[in-house]
Amino acid sequence: MFHTVIEPRVSETDGVGHINNTVIPVWFEAGRNGLFQLFNPDHSFSDWKMIILSMNVEFKNQLYFGKKAEVYCWIKRIGNSSLELYEEIHQDGTLCAKGTAVYVNYNVHEKQSESIPSDIRYALEKHLYEN
Repeated sequence: MFHTVIEPRVSETDGVGHINNTVIPVWFEAGRNGLFQLFNPDHSFSDWKMIILSMNVEFKNQLYFGKKAEVYCWIKRIGNSSLELYEEIHQDGTLCAKGTAVYVNYNVHEKQSESIPSDIRYALEKHLYEN
């Protein structure tokens, strides 16, 4: 599992007093930095590999400014060229949001997907989600 701590900002708080729903996908993406590191160790956007195909967010409880939030990201499924993530955001020990995302390993120069290399596949297997 990848784990990231987020410190909510005032600007992410909406008029109702909780973190705005549009912020949650951004926090989920921040929780994927360890995953991105596996595919793009040099962080180069000129050869970026991870292209998002879909994402889903389910809101369970409100999140608030002034309390750290924890993002957890697991690998749910590994395909030939794609992978599915399962993610959660917790605050004060409470599940506040969960979701899934599907990414494909993509060659931007050839404009096509490519198989996930075996060394990366091995590293991904260390982060598999177990129900």
